[in-house]
Amino acid sequence: MDINEDVVRHLTELRRRLLLVLGCFLLSMCGGLYLSPRILRYIKEGSAAKAVEWNVFSFTDGLFIYLRCAFLLAMLFTLPIALYHTWAFVRPGLTYKEAKGTLAYVPVSFLLFLGGVSFSYFLVFPMMLRFMMQMNQTVGATETYGIDRYFVFLFSVVFPLGVAFEMPLVMLFLTRLGLLTPERLNTSRKYAYVGLAIVGSCISPPDFVSHLSVTVPLIALFEISALLSKRYARRQALFPHPHPDPA
Repeated sequence: MDINEDVVRHLTELRRRLLLVLGCFLLSMCGGLYLSPRILRYIKEGSAAKAVEWNVFSFTDGLFIYLRCAFLLAMLFTLPIALYHTWAFVRPGLTYKEAKGTLAYVPVSFLLFLGGVSFSYFLVFPMMLRFMMQMNQTVGATETYGIDRYFVFLFSVVFPLGVAFEMPLVMLFLTRLGLLTPERLNTSRKYAYVGLAIVGSCISPPDFVSHLSVTVPLIALFEISALLSKRYARRQALFPHPHPDPA
């Protein structure tokens, strides 16, 4: 009976938190619908898009871009709320030290994602766009760009780098779980460099400067992640026992 009551209590709490996150998403979606025209005009007036004439090839193109922009804005604002409620839901199963340490992951994760999106939007995407346009002009093609294809290309460049900027947090989390150690980092460093170079070449245009401008920050992120991982492992070796929960 006690087990059933615990299950019902946890499910009730989970339902409450899911409803709160959903409510936040719907409110953010309403705000996104209001702000979407301003955001789209800002993107259109940006340095990357000034040379591109947006065209629509169906009656619904503009509507779908409008809704997609509002949806992505709502997801962005809901992300930290969802991360916090995930932490709060699992909080009873954590020690005081674990709960205090993992709570910091919520704002840091959001800021790292924003940093990756900003880096890719203001630096990588304009380089990619200029390179693709030059290639099309080289073969003598008439440039007519659809607004839908423009945003699909934009999101395919911006959001993977936003996720890649979560690397320090992921590596630190794996270190806390004991799945990653300084020794493993040292032995896998050369393979990580090769993998990051391949990722950078896939994201950036195939010229040397653009490739370096993407690959070097990824390698720097890896080294920062490795440094944080080593510092945490060293501190755990010095203070192996967690602090007791406060009474």
